[in-house]
Amino acid sequence: MTAALGSDERTLTPEAYENWADEVRALAQQAGAVILAHNYQVPEIQDVAHYTGDSLYLSRIAAQTDAGIIVFCGVHFMAETAKILSPDKRVLLPDHAAGCSLADSINADQLRAWKAEHPGAVVVSYVNTTAAVKAETDICCTSSNAADVVRSIPEDTEILFCPDQFLGAHVKRVTGRTNMHIWAGECHVHAGISPADVRAKIASYPDAEILVHPECGCTTSVLDLISAGDLPAERTRVLSTGGMVEAAASTRSRQVLVATETGILHQLRGLNDQAEFIPMNERATCRYMKMITPPKLLATLRDDTGDIEVPVDIAVKARAAVERMIAIGSPSRGGE
Repeated sequence: MTAALGSDERTLTPEAYENWADEVRALAQQAGAVILAHNYQVPEIQDVAHYTGDSLYLSRIAAQTDAGIIVFCGVHFMAETAKILSPDKRVLLPDHAAGCSLADSINADQLRAWKAEHPGAVVVSYVNTTAAVKAETDICCTSSNAADVVRSIPEDTEILFCPDQFLGAHVKRVTGRTNMHIWAGECHVHAGISPADVRAKIASYPDAEILVHPECGCTTSVLDLISAGDLPAERTRVLSTGGMVEAAASTRSRQVLVATETGILHQLRGLNDQAEFIPMNERATCRYMKMITPPKLLATLRDDTGDIEVPVDIAVKARAAVERMIAIGSPSRGGE
């Protein structure tokens, strides 16, 4: 396969892609496998997948599909979540080293110690956490339903929110919750999208619509600019990646500034060729997401490798935390 890195992060020439994609699809059909790709994957992976979306949406697809094998093109915690929700199916991850700086910002021992400091508190964990952390959690949340999850908890009950400090601060702001403690974790990619990036891009594209992921380090700055009247509220939105996909498909704006990992731009541009989708920070690229390469996906299918396993005791507890979230309600595509 010939490498030809382009501005949209493609790694294959059109001819090489066609040959690779044909073999991947044939092997998946032969194995009875479904290929799931996260919004931040490289374009070839997104294009060959049966489904593309955020991690919770994909995990639900994994639970609902008749396929006995799920090939999850994302990072480790996402494949774990799919396995938790689909314990009787095989879940394959093309590279087990594909981690997540946000999920790694808290572990189960740290969460247990934090809980010991706040007896009686309810633990709300973002789905971007390991299975072991979910097992120590009372209820999970996504970026799109985190506020609803927090509102479902009695007002006089302390809340421990982990691990993302920017999402936590956003939820605390919109709910007005004063007894909510926030873990100081972050996604290194989203944290790197700064207020300075926002100011520079808005100056360059003053009429653009603005889509901001709540994990971003610039979220508070954007909301402050709205409050001060420096940004029009009607064209500035804080959204999950699933929400961004829906917004991109329906927008009538000629230019859209997007504050999240740049991999999503491939999908947004495919949904709407009438708008120009511009990254708030061109360097906001997750090296872990890009570890799932075309050769690794092909090797996983050829060699039937990459199984993800979650210990039963952990999986049962983690599943309960996810199911409590789902019982409250969650948008069909609105995940992380």
